[in-house]
Amino acid sequence: MKSWEERLEAVLFSSRWLLAPFYIGLILAVAVLLVKFVQEFFHLLPGVLQDSDKEIILSILTLVDISLIASLLLIVIFSGYESFVSKFTLDEGQERPEWMGKVTFSGLKIKLFGSIVAISGIELLKAYMNMAAYTQAELAWKTGIHLAFVVSGLLFALMDRLAEGGKH
Repeated sequence: MKSWEERLEAVLFSSRWLLAPFYIGLILAVAVLLVKFVQEFFHLLPGVLQDSDKEIILSILTLVDISLIASLLLIVIFSGYESFVSKFTLDEGQERPEWMGKVTFSGLKIKLFGSIVAISGIELLKAYMNMAAYTQAELAWKTGIHLAFVVSGLLFALMDRLAEGGKH
């Protein structure tokens, strides 16, 4: 007969499956981003010959932004599921991204911050390319927020390096 402690531990261990619906929700969010990407792409096409280079570049940066966010979500889905819920059991012939199964929680944080900095940088570039639409204060805030992301990412990377004893 199992003791109350063993039963409690079994319940606690099984509770990891409560995270699965979150990952399903994130998969649906990637599908929403796909719809938005297609919408933006078809919005770009008619203006290719008429729009200015600046407008085309801004539209393309929007597509890059959406794809970076979708990639970020996939990293969170794969890494989070494997770290907290269950390991993926893939057939021998199925492709598996090289990083899958190797990204630690620490590595996931660094990838997240890298993606956030890239997304923030793209948004800042879009703002600078369309400066007339923003006040000086708005541009200053956007720049300050981007720099805060950069500094935070660097500090997280430094903390992880110090915590690992400089192994990497």
